[in-house]
Amino acid sequence: MYKLPESELIAQGAEARLFKGMYLGRPVLIKERFEKKYRHKDLDTRLTKERIRAEARAIVKAKSAGVGTPALYLVDYNRRSIFMQYIENATMLKTFIDQYVSGKESVQHLIDVVTNALGRAVAKLHSNNIVHGDLTTSNILLKNVTELLNFNSNKDISDQLVVIDFGLAKVDSTPEDAAVDLYVLERSLMSAHAELPELFGLIYKSYQKSFKNKSQLKQITIKYEDVKARGRKRTMVG
Repeated sequence: MYKLPESELIAQGAEARLFKGMYLGRPVLIKERFEKKYRHKDLDTRLTKERIRAEARAIVKAKSAGVGTPALYLVDYNRRSIFMQYIENATMLKTFIDQYVSGKESVQHLIDVVTNALGRAVAKLHSNNIVHGDLTTSNILLKNVTELLNFNSNKDISDQLVVIDFGLAKVDSTPEDAAVDLYVLERSLMSAHAELPELFGLIYKSYQKSFKNKSQLKQITIKYEDVKARGRKRTMVG
């Protein structure tokens, strides 16, 4: 396992470890993918390299599309790691909603600014044929939350929103892929924020309004209704 001097393990998931450290004098987040012992070593090395490359491409392409993402500093295939910007003064969107929105009064302006910004961000991704693959409020960061809480108007906070964890992303996606991305977001919101059932509808409204290629949008929305219908059928059947 690779670990920078004085780096700190901050999270561990099923696919990777996350470290906070320093690189060229800057704070970095290091994402290190595990070696899968059950796979042949050569196959595991090849698959890991492909996934690291795909994740790095998605981050770069998303940033080029105008979506807030961490800056990419280094891709190290030998160490199975991506070195990227550590986002300072940021709060996970899930935490923000739980602390400042759920069960609170007079917070409609916060709901509006967040859902508008997220809808715009997802529209930028999909219009550039990028799907995230795991759109949840745990994979969205909000920078400078204190500043946001001091506003009572529907300002554009797109520059405060950062999308993270592109480990399941695709950069040559189809309308079906984008539809599944939307459905994953809808289901994750229903699970994590069931007390705010309006969230997805507001995000979807902003998404549709922001999508410039209306022909592409129509294909995605048709596929989304199909995906949702299939999901509903699976739920009924069990």
